[in-house]
Amino acid sequence: MLLYAYDKAAGQRHERAAQLVQRLAADPRGALSVQVLQEFYVNVTRKIEQTLDHATAVARVRALSRWPTHVPRGGDVIMAAESAARAQLSSWDAMIVRSASVLGCPTLWSEDLGQGRRVDDVVVRNSFLDD
Repeated sequence: MLLYAYDKAAGQRHERAAQLVQRLAADPRGALSVQVLQEFYVNVTRKIEQTLDHATAVARVRALSRWPTHVPRGGDVIMAAESAARAQLSSWDAMIVRSASVLGCPTLWSEDLGQGRRVDDVVVRNSFLDD
């Protein structure tokens, strides 16, 4: 979702994602994980139609890093691995779920993990789907 907020070529998805990011930025429950920040940087500099240059992308990551951010430790990797096996998630996605849980976020915004899916104490929502 975060990537679409900065991908102006994404049309309607850009608009909805930008609105969500703006809303979450003003909400004290808005938070990110290191995994999301890393994926954002890689994708915004390589995979969208109008990529950002390194300096601009780093500036965006710097701004986003002002949000509460979970930096995983060894125990988080173990918990995410267990969750990945139990919920049949990639280890990368399981770490994002783990971070949401540690940060106390009941909702994880993702287009990829399945609307309404519950993993541990986190529910996945997709802002591109109507509820």
